[in-house]
Amino acid sequence: MPRSIEIVPSVLPADFSRLGEECIALEKAGVDRIQWDVMDGVFVPNLTFGPDVIAACRPHVDVTFEAHLMVANPDELLHTYVEAGCQMIIVHVETTPHLHRTLGAIRELGCRPAAALNPATPLNAVEHVLDLLDMVLVMTVNPGFGGQAYIQSMEPKVRALRQMITTSGHDVDIEVDGGISSSTISGASAAGANVLVSGSALYKYEQGLKFGVQSLRQLALEAQVD
Repeated sequence: MPRSIEIVPSVLPADFSRLGEECIALEKAGVDRIQWDVMDGVFVPNLTFGPDVIAACRPHVDVTFEAHLMVANPDELLHTYVEAGCQMIIVHVETTPHLHRTLGAIRELGCRPAAALNPATPLNAVEHVLDLLDMVLVMTVNPGFGGQAYIQSMEPKVRALRQMITTSGHDVDIEVDGGISSSTISGASAAGANVLVSGSALYKYEQGLKFGVQSLRQLALEAQVD
């Protein structure tokens, strides 16, 4: 049976001066959760959201928050993003020498653990921690900037990851992030991704956020395979 499709917007394209209102609009549009792209200026070039910004938005909506930690020292920051109201924490495997320990720490904080892989990072980086994961994020761009072009060559990687997870018997979602739009979401879904992050493309729908969420969800559902 296919896994549930989830549409997850990144708030990078949102109006930073009114993030609370932007979160309300996304929740009303029917998104499954909201992703906060946390960048530290070290692991990736840009600086974005600290925990205080996320905490300020948390009371305005009930939708799940996930923090995508694109930071050089995730272990030191885990508790701050949980305390800010994030129910899922995504750490990059490239940033922590003790991934098993880091994922366990996230779980101990009462949060759902997930791991992200850069395009050049092989799947064997998560093969032996699938039992600790709720989700694996396959980056379909190199992290650090919004609005980048989708790397289609990541689709075989997603397909191989889905096979790896199925063989393991563990209950793990696959998320893709980067360049997800009406022209790329079908390929990602057909490859085995069921959590689809859309940023710039979602905000470009002239018919509004709700129409964009519904359209992307329908395309992903139509492309999904058993």
